[in-house]
Amino acid sequence: MKINFYKYQGTGNDFVMIDNRQSVFPKNDTKLINHLCDRRFGIGADGLILLENDPEYDFKMVYYNADGRESTMCGNGGRCLVAFASQLGVIENEATFIAVDGLHKARITGEVVELQMQDVKSIDVFEKYSFLNTGSPHHVQLQNELKHLDVKKEGARLRYGKYGEEGSNINFTEQIDADTFAVRTYERGVEDETYSCGTGVTAVAIAMHRNGLAKGDHIALQTPGGNLSVSFETSNGHYNNVWLKGPAKLVYSGTIAY
Repeated sequence: MKINFYKYQGTGNDFVMIDNRQSVFPKNDTKLINHLCDRRFGIGADGLILLENDPEYDFKMVYYNADGRESTMCGNGGRCLVAFASQLGVIENEATFIAVDGLHKARITGEVVELQMQDVKSIDVFEKYSFLNTGSPHHVQLQNELKHLDVKKEGARLRYGKYGEEGSNINFTEQIDADTFAVRTYERGVEDETYSCGTGVTAVAIAMHRNGLAKGDHIALQTPGGNLSVSFETSNGHYNNVWLKGPAKLVYSGTIAY
């Protein structure tokens, strides 16, 4: 058997994209998905995404972590899927699609994709960290000398030690200037640091604003894989009209046997 695939990346967060509008992909084959995401024996990616038909919207997004298990929302993956849908001719410059966390809108300008994220109505603020859900659960904490941190070691310690088997994504951030933050993320399901995390930088932007460290409503985020931005509106402590913006690019396409 062979699978046609497309490889996309958004600020170094990379994904295997599969057009599953004909419903032929074996969605319950966890081992196959894990194999396709393997960087030595498969294609190599942080996750795999299926583009499927939906009766009400332009398309449906189904996202799997690299471990092969279907997971919560992926912001960079959503942006890459929008670029993929445009490349397939499913959409042009705007999209409305459904994902595991609900409805999303998106728009494309060249290689830049803006994705509307879910509203955030609840942020738990503690002495040394914040916790919130931006489509996926995120722990956010300030970190001095961020570039020297062993993100895999410290991220795994918090991911399992603090949040148990279900876990959480762990974000470490350092303030660069008034509304700019460097971010490094340990992603559950990948179980390692990724070059970038869309829901993660969204969580950092909102948490830093909630804690009074960011004053504006347009936050710049610097990740190991490149730069992203998050904008939002605030009302009574709620964060609405949240948009994640950054590049999303096709790397290559091909066919793999399995």
